[in-house]
Amino acid sequence: MLKITLTSVMVDDQDRAEKFYTEVLGFVKKQDFPVGGARWLTVASSAAPDGVELLLEPAGYPFAKAYQKALFDSEITFTAFACDDVQAEYERMGKLGVKFRGEPARMGEDMPLMAVFEDTCGNLIQMYQA
Repeated sequence: MLKITLTSVMVDDQDRAEKFYTEVLGFVKKQDFPVGGARWLTVASSAAPDGVELLLEPAGYPFAKAYQKALFDSEITFTAFACDDVQAEYERMGKLGVKFRGEPARMGEDMPLMAVFEDTCGNLIQMYQA
């Protein structure tokens, strides 16, 4: 059976991404070593540090930058993260200067509470209450 152990999000600046994903989102750095002209830089949830790793992948190729920009400009989230209390995270992150695309809301009566924010690295990220 296959398992998800690594996934990625493209970032336009790995240093800025590392700071945002660790200091603002509260993830922990797992791996960081040079690969070519970039870094293999992964983070994981502090709630599950031995769980799935998120690779902060440099969007170095023109087609990757175009794809990332097209998603952002179309207001399509690149990925989603779960949390226990969206409203509390919205307030905490807002105090840290995170730019949200609106207040937490439900997209339908059976949908979880969710909010979309900018990760400072070229992506829109959705958080939802799980």
